[in-house]
Amino acid sequence: MEAITIVLIGLALVVCAYMAWNIGANDVANAMGTSVGSRALTLKQAVIIAAVFEFCGAFFAGDAVTDTVRKGILSVDFADPLIDPAFSQDIAFGFIAAMMAAATWLTIATRMGLPVSTTHSIIGGILGVGLILEVKYETSLIDWDVVQKVVLSWVASPVMGGLLGFFSFIIIKKLILENENPVDRSRWLAPLLAFPTFFVLGLALQFKALKGFISNADRRGWIDDKRDWLPAKEGGVFDPWAANAWIPINSIMLAATIGVLSSLVLYLVLRRIDITEEKRGFRGVERIFVWLQIITAAYVAFAHGANDRSNAIGPMAAVWQVLSSDGGTLTAKADIPLWLILLGSAGIAIGVMTWGWRVMETIGKKITDITPTRGFAAEFGAATTILVFSMPFLAVPVSTTHTLVGAVVGVGLAGGAKAVDFRVFGKIAASWVASVPAAAFGAIVLFVASGGEPLNMIVLLPLSFIAVGYAIWKSSGEVHVEDALSDAGGTGHSVTPFELFHAHAQAVEKTVEHMLDAVNIACDGEDASEAIQSTIESELAADNVKTEVRRLALNDMRIGVQLSLDDFLYMVTRQDRIADYAQNVAEQLAFRPLFDDKKAKENLKEMAKAVAETVAKYEDAVEALRDFTISGQTKAAETKLADLIREVNIKENDADGVEAMAAAYVFTNGEDSPLAAMHMYRVLQRLDDVANACEKAANAFIPILNR
Repeated sequence: MEAITIVLIGLALVVCAYMAWNIGANDVANAMGTSVGSRALTLKQAVIIAAVFEFCGAFFAGDAVTDTVRKGILSVDFADPLIDPAFSQDIAFGFIAAMMAAATWLTIATRMGLPVSTTHSIIGGILGVGLILEVKYETSLIDWDVVQKVVLSWVASPVMGGLLGFFSFIIIKKLILENENPVDRSRWLAPLLAFPTFFVLGLALQFKALKGFISNADRRGWIDDKRDWLPAKEGGVFDPWAANAWIPINSIMLAATIGVLSSLVLYLVLRRIDITEEKRGFRGVERIFVWLQIITAAYVAFAHGANDRSNAIGPMAAVWQVLSSDGGTLTAKADIPLWLILLGSAGIAIGVMTWGWRVMETIGKKITDITPTRGFAAEFGAATTILVFSMPFLAVPVSTTHTLVGAVVGVGLAGGAKAVDFRVFGKIAASWVASVPAAAFGAIVLFVASGGEPLNMIVLLPLSFIAVGYAIWKSSGEVHVEDALSDAGGTGHSVTPFELFHAHAQAVEKTVEHMLDAVNIACDGEDASEAIQSTIESELAADNVKTEVRRLALNDMRIGVQLSLDDFLYMVTRQDRIADYAQNVAEQLAFRPLFDDKKAKENLKEMAKAVAETVAKYEDAVEALRDFTISGQTKAAETKLADLIREVNIKENDADGVEAMAAAYVFTNGEDSPLAAMHMYRVLQRLDDVANACEKAANAFIPILNR
């Protein structure tokens, strides 16, 4: 082998590793994005789990042999005399260019936090190569029917994934979340709902992730015939007992066994989970579904590693086949050396661990508010869609990324259109459409520039890496996914406006707590200056959160509830008034000492207690509002929220009675100290303002119920 060829092969291997790295970095979100978004896993946990399962899938379950012409884009008759060493070398050079172009596009997308299809990216690169070769050899190489299917999948797979995700969550909502005791119901029903998921995953595991293993088992004589376990490639029937079945009976039985055993194990695990603390609202249900989500996420990571490994090392296997032998000629199949498998597997795992978090944040946090139940529904919708489209009777090269994003949007729509940020989704969809032409253009430029000469390619590849590295370096400041998406409605936050509304409620509650401390300390005749200052500082902190909620709501469509922007901002304003009036109480206490009358001070304490009860009930209503959104607006959650709004009004009315009684006492007994009596009355009024603000804030939730 000539030295120049050795150098070229070495550079091609670097490109292959770079492609594998990008696959891991961008596609990890397919497996772990929803788990991170629902907080079932931390970002660190998700990256570790994804890296382990991606590597295991890629190394142990991938094909040992690959099609040299990936994804059927190029229709090559290998018996044609055209397939000579010169044509084969052009193919090898073209595949190097395709890998580099696809990897570069993936780097750009990952840098921006955009989930794109690695499959469609490499298809685009090969398509560009095919166009050049058609012109050069004056022949027809591109299978436009396959290209048409790819374009069709841009629409079909997200739509189907969205529909399945939508209805999956609706079923969970009807059967579990709307039940009188959703936690107890989910303990035994969740495993039953999980069975279809495990069944689908079992089929997909065989047909996609383990098809290479099954083929190897057939060659080694471990099984009688691989057709007893894999779908017929053509001329199949839906009769599972037939020799040419689309879904063989052996596969159905194995998938059913996997489903039953997995559901049984899940049931035993759920029985032993202590969820006492989460029994309020729907948090117990979400705790249970965390387990389902982690299981499905681990599967998707394993299957992705097994299935998409070939996107990186498949073209490289063809390059190795041609360049490693003197006068090498391309054949239909190429063996994948063990060292190449290790290279691709390690590259994917490293990509997951280094850059995977960028795209993970987009799928998990930027499109819609994800909970474990919603994440599970999205994973089921995506897995089922991928399995259906991958069957030979359709044979559409569907993208896992497209499908999962569609499923996430569908689940989000189950909570209403206001739950989805369509501006972020719009930019993601635009990046999907751009994947094929961008990779195709890059491959054409690189291939044409090389002129089919090894030396030119050796020079161009390092220059390409330098250009990519420079671009990354120039944008390597404190730019994160949320900033990259800002021009498309990105938020700058990993939380939704509705989540931040709840954070504001907590800040308001803290302000009231400090205010109540100040009142009680002052009534005891002690120095309340510290508590007064704490109240003022807490109110300022609440104001800062309020400002951020407003800013976020103007740029993020994921309000989370069926409200207009104006109605939502009104909710925020009414809630903030509680903290404003609490600060006013503290400021009144700072003006002068309280009316020095024991009974008057006792009445003031009683008023403070009544206000505290009103605020506490309002906070319960805020929690119920959160449960209302988590549950997908179930009837039970709606009833609970309505009851708490009514109870806030009752507590406010009770506070009015205490205030009237306390004021009457002050005016009756304060004739000797009119200034002090008036000051005490002003404190009582401001306390009553806090209770009134709670009432108005709670009543601001009523439009949500009316919708």
